[in-house]
Amino acid sequence: MIKVGDSVPNVTLKHLGENGMEDISTGDFFAGRKVVLFGLPGAFTPTCSAKHLPGFIGHIDEIKAKGVDEVACLSVNDAFVMKAWAENQGAEGKVTMLPDGVAAFTKAAGLDIDLTAPGMGVRSQRFAMIVEDGKVTWMEVDERGTFEKTAAEHVISQL
Repeated sequence: MIKVGDSVPNVTLKHLGENGMEDISTGDFFAGRKVVLFGLPGAFTPTCSAKHLPGFIGHIDEIKAKGVDEVACLSVNDAFVMKAWAENQGAEGKVTMLPDGVAAFTKAAGLDIDLTAPGMGVRSQRFAMIVEDGKVTWMEVDERGTFEKTAAEHVISQL
């Protein structure tokens, strides 16, 4: 599993932008800036939609005031689902959605979890990290079924 001091995996993610499907190189995305990245099991799922994403949306100004250039949400969902979820949650212009449709980033970071039994397949564990110029400077992973260490309020206390 990725840890403090490691570089984030350099993979290509697909993002649905104004001009259609676009590639996002995570190496380029994280280079030269401070990013709060949080990952969660799935768009439109209960805790993710009711608490995790809304917490970052609600605290975006406070987070950016602490020198963060961007806040990004990663989930093993396709670009269409992530765009619809961003619209549904009011995240556009606040939190950048990073669709990890084939779990490339999630697996490379060792943050994948097999949720086949409940019908979800391979997904991301619930995590949060602070990345500065491509290097992880702080990171937490919640135990399955919990939501504590990766909440926006806890991340803010680490900035």
